[in-house]
Amino acid sequence: MPAGRKLETRMVEKVWGCTRLPAPFAAPEGQRIGEIWFEPPPELDALLVKYLFTSEKLSVQVHPSDALAPAGHRGKEECWLVLDAEPGAQLAIGFREEVTPDQMRTGALDGSIEQMLEWHDVAAGDFFYIPAGTVHAIGPGLALVEVQQNSDVTYRFFDYGRPRELHLDESLTVAHGAPYDRSGQRRVAPGESVVLVDGPKFRLDRVVGSPAASLADRHTGAVLALPLDGEILLSGERIAPGECALALSLDQLAFADGGTCLIASC
Repeated sequence: MPAGRKLETRMVEKVWGCTRLPAPFAAPEGQRIGEIWFEPPPELDALLVKYLFTSEKLSVQVHPSDALAPAGHRGKEECWLVLDAEPGAQLAIGFREEVTPDQMRTGALDGSIEQMLEWHDVAAGDFFYIPAGTVHAIGPGLALVEVQQNSDVTYRFFDYGRPRELHLDESLTVAHGAPYDRSGQRRVAPGESVVLVDGPKFRLDRVVGSPAASLADRHTGAVLALPLDGEILLSGERIAPGECALALSLDQLAFADGGTCLIASC
């Protein structure tokens, strides 16, 4: 069986990105890096893993499901694991109360949609699954890992006056005007190995140290492995924090005692 490989890393500038990044990353001089993501391999091209770093609020946005995505595109379900958060950092997920499409439209046009959303105070270890159709926004002062369906279909409701295209009609077609289902939220304790996502679009586990044998029952084929602290070995090759590897099976990976790693598959 082939040995798998380390994935190519791409730094993406964003208006809301950061000129200073947490270790082990470093932003090139004068660049505001908002995303560091890993080129999806053909073996798992339906899955995208990336880091996000924010110094400003991201747009209020929503993603379609597979069923409502434009022809030839996937929808986007995604999840966030907070790695670091400045005091007062927040994520907006869903609405504080039920709202109608007309209320969403008015809120997008006058900016009040920001106050209609439910803003969650967050800290390192907070995890949220974001189903398609959930209206959301990411606040400043955050470093997080995002695992998602590999899709670039994003509809912006509101962008704080930035000169970027908005997609009000498309947003209203797919948005759920409802509070967030808290069953998708959890607090991950330090040192805890835990199932974070169990399909149907992808699976995600946080593993501390060597995984339990049951992990192979959940991830039966190719996986993406993202060490958060402590290295892993991919058929003997070192994969360090800040890198991501494709393994064609879990038995190609060796885990460091006490290290923390994310394992994702479709």
